[in-house]
Amino acid sequence: MEQEKYVLEMTGLSKSFGKNHVLRDVSLKVRPGTVRGLRGENGAGKSTMMKCLFGIYSMDSGEVKLDGVNVNFNSPKEALENGIAMVHQELNQCLDRSIIDNIYLGRYRTRAGIINENARYYKCLQLFSDLGRNYNPKTIRRTMSVSQRQMVEIAKAVSYNAKVIVLDEPTSSLSEREVKKLFEIINRLKKEKNISFVFISHKRDEIYEICDDITILRDGEVTLQDLVKNTDLNILVKARVGRSLDNRFPPMTNKPGDDILLVHNLSTKYKPYLKDISFNLRKGEILGIYGLVGAGRTELLESLFGIRTIATGEIFFNGKRIFFKDANEARKANFAFVSEERKVQGLFPMDDLTFNTCIADLDKYKKFGILSNGRMRDAAKREIFLRHTKCNDENDKISSLSGGNQQKVIIGRWLERTPDIFLLDEPTRGIDIMAKYQIYELRISLANQGKSVIMVSSERPEILGVTNRILVMSNYRMAGIVDTKSTNQTELRKLCAKYL
Repeated sequence: MEQEKYVLEMTGLSKSFGKNHVLRDVSLKVRPGTVRGLRGENGAGKSTMMKCLFGIYSMDSGEVKLDGVNVNFNSPKEALENGIAMVHQELNQCLDRSIIDNIYLGRYRTRAGIINENARYYKCLQLFSDLGRNYNPKTIRRTMSVSQRQMVEIAKAVSYNAKVIVLDEPTSSLSEREVKKLFEIINRLKKEKNISFVFISHKRDEIYEICDDITILRDGEVTLQDLVKNTDLNILVKARVGRSLDNRFPPMTNKPGDDILLVHNLSTKYKPYLKDISFNLRKGEILGIYGLVGAGRTELLESLFGIRTIATGEIFFNGKRIFFKDANEARKANFAFVSEERKVQGLFPMDDLTFNTCIADLDKYKKFGILSNGRMRDAAKREIFLRHTKCNDENDKISSLSGGNQQKVIIGRWLERTPDIFLLDEPTRGIDIMAKYQIYELRISLANQGKSVIMVSSERPEILGVTNRILVMSNYRMAGIVDTKSTNQTELRKLCAKYL
C-alpha cells in the first residue's frame, strides 16, 4: 500500500508561556489539495499551533515538514516566501493604503529602481479575476467592509503561490452569500492550484460543508484526528468539550416589561446613512438585530452609543430625551457597548487583564481619591473566575489570550459597571460552543435582572435562539420587527432583501 503523502506535517509540537502549557505533543497532517478542519474550545491551542507554524512563535519542541523537508520559520515573511500563508481572525492591515499596496507590501516590483505601478495594477486585477472578485486595486482599505478586507487577505496569500493557507475563523464576519462565495474560491483553489487549507472554525456546519479532514484540540492536546465523513455531531462535540451538549441554547426565562428605550425616525449625518429607524426596547428584553453584512446593524449600535452623529430623530431613555455627543456620555448614562472589532476598538493589547478589565470606570477603583491597585486586581480576579477565562492570572497581557478569552475580558469590563442597556455587536464571534452557551446564559440572566440587551448577530440560529424580538435591517433601513417565537428563517431572509 502506497504511503499517504502530506504537503504539511507537524509532529510532537509543544509550546508554553511561562507556567501555561498551551500545546502538549500535538500533531497535524495536511494532504495536498484538501481542507483540514481545526477545532477546539477557546484557549485549546489552535491559533498558537498555527502561529508556531507561521513563524510568529517559536516551538519549544516538535518538527515541521513542508513537502517532506524539515522547516522552522523564524518570521511570517520567511513562512510566506516558502509557501505558508495565514489569514488571521484579527486582520492586520494598512487601512489607509490601497489594495495594491497591502497585497504587495515589502515586495514592490521595480524597473530601473522605480516601482512599476502598471505591472502591479494589472497583476492585481488578474489576481481578483482568478478569484471571481471585481475589486478595484486602487481602493483604500479603510473604505471596505470587514468581509471585503478578509477576501483581500486571501488574495494576498494566493499571490505568494502558497502551498498551504491557514484561515483563522474566516467566516466570522461574512454573510451567508459571502460564505458561499468563499467556499467556491476554496474549492477552486483546491482543484486548479492544488492548494491545501487549514480551516479554523467554531461552526460545525462549515466543517461538514468544506473540510475533508478534521483535527480537534482540547486543553492543548489532540483528541480527534479523522476524515470528516467518519464523524458526526456527537463525536465532534464530545472530542471538543469532553461531553455531549444536549441543548444548543438555554431556555428564555426572561419576561420583558415596559418600554425603557424609544427611538423615533433616527437618521445619521454621515455615510453610510441610516434612514428613519424607529423601534422600542423593553426592560428585561433581548432584542436581536439581524441583516446582511453592510445592512447598517453596527451603524445603528454606534448611533445609540454616541459614536456616530445623528442628523434627525429622537431617542428617549426612561421617558427622558437623550442625546449623546460621544461614547463617554453614553457610558455615564449606563450604556455599554461591545464592538465587533475587538482588536481595534476593544483592547489595550500591551496591557494586562487588570487594566483591560477596569479601564471603563477607573473612578470605581479609587480609594481616598487614589487609584487602588488592590481593588483593580480584585475586580480582574472576580471576572476571570465568573467568565471562566483561561489565563495564568490577572497580570497576563491580554494579547497573550485567545480571541474568545479576550472577548470574555471585554464583556467582564462592562459587567463591572452594571449598565442598564447592553449594546453587543457580534459578541460570540470567534467564540467556542461552550463559551457561547455561557454568554447566552449571561444575557438571559441580565434580562431577568431587568437589564436590556440589543445584540447584533449574523447567525440565524443564534438570533432565533436567544432573543425575544428581532429587528431586521436592509440597506440601512429598518425592514421590520418580528416576534422571535412566531418567525422563522425564511421570513428573516425576505426582510433582509426588502430594500435591496
